[in-house]
Amino acid sequence: MLQTKALTKKYGDQTALDSLDLEIAPGEIFCLLGANGAGKTTTINLFLDFIEPTSGAALINGLDVHQNGLATKQFVAYIPEQVTLYRNLTGLENLRFFASLATGEDFGMTKLRSILKSAGLPDGAAEKRVGTYSKGMRQKVGIAIAMAKDAKALLLDEPTSGLDPKASNEFSELLTRLSGEGVAILMATHDLFRARETGTRIGIMRAGKLRQTLRASEIGHADLEALYLEHMRD
Repeated sequence: MLQTKALTKKYGDQTALDSLDLEIAPGEIFCLLGANGAGKTTTINLFLDFIEPTSGAALINGLDVHQNGLATKQFVAYIPEQVTLYRNLTGLENLRFFASLATGEDFGMTKLRSILKSAGLPDGAAEKRVGTYSKGMRQKVGIAIAMAKDAKALLLDEPTSGLDPKASNEFSELLTRLSGEGVAILMATHDLFRARETGTRIGIMRAGKLRQTLRASEIGHADLEALYLEHMRD
């Protein structure tokens, strides 16, 4: 569902992403670890066609993103570190607006409430203004928008940064449920613990290169941390 072929992005003499080859199948959660400047956000921005590749290609559902920017967006939803919603609108109103924008459909209120509940928004919160929401609640509205859109792939950039442990765990459980429904998920994160707990595969990036990939089930937390630090020292 998500694929890159020798994907490269340069800014003058600086290489932000260097010949990335990656494939994420439906139902996979691929967690991309790395320090700031490693190339994680660049990868996501290339999938979203926010920036143009220097060479290589990013593909969503077999379509080259840069050549089919509008067509590929129907398959994917993006959740950044800070989900941007209208603060003076309720969660329900935000979902109705963004779901209609994404799909061209006018969802009924009963359906929208059901989606928000499925995304884990607390009872009674749907009618409250988003300005009163915690970050975790805003992330759940973001997930609800992706669910309403029936996105087949999710791109997440540091989605658990700043969340308390309970909210972070709830978010991870939601991602696991979506992967069980066949959604392909690419999550850029600094959180080694959450990557190990949530991911099916983990990639370690440094200086624009994907240094190593491994299955999350085959490594413990302590060993993952040691491996990550080893790559950071190279």
